[in-house]
Amino acid sequence: MRRPPIAAVVFLTFCAASCQSHNFPLREGDLVFQSFSSPQTRAIQLATKSRFSHMGIILRHDDTLMVYEAVGPVKFTSISDWIDRDPGEHFVVKRLKNAENILTKENLEKLERVAASFKGRPYDFAFNWSDEKIYCSELVWKIYDRALGIEVGGLRKMKDFDLSSREVQMKLEERYPNGVPLEETVISPQDVFQSDALATVYSQ
Repeated sequence: MRRPPIAAVVFLTFCAASCQSHNFPLREGDLVFQSFSSPQTRAIQLATKSRFSHMGIILRHDDTLMVYEAVGPVKFTSISDWIDRDPGEHFVVKRLKNAENILTKENLEKLERVAASFKGRPYDFAFNWSDEKIYCSELVWKIYDRALGIEVGGLRKMKDFDLSSREVQMKLEERYPNGVPLEETVISPQDVFQSDALATVYSQ
């Protein structure tokens, strides 16, 4: 059995300590950002001008804090597995400003209920705005919007991104053989990352 990376061990150690001291930033409702190597990752980074290509939300599952994400089906992933996915073990944690007042027990339960409605949904490679399939930043945006009426990032249209590079165009041709839906509503990890509603609490 492969030993977990040092960063994951440190992260989990601090996470456990936070239950007692609240010194570590990871809390339910936090948003986590990362990037990992794949052709889609590169295309997303080029189109959105971002170092990040993936994100998730921290929620409680079986009394454990885990990453809830759209990757394949929407599912829970352990924090150590999530960190280990990025070869460089880089990640950023963001939190709602004034989270102590907003993320009450009642509101966290609302987040959990809305999140549960998406569980098992397949990944949306076409980045459509319907709920039939869903991608990572869409999942997080809809959870916060539908549970608490909070928009974590501004929605855009597909045409608003930089679609000019050959790598991006190749992905678009692959995903949209009948033409790119330029008027489709979208939200990227970078759009959420830049949200004025959030503050960075940890960066690795």
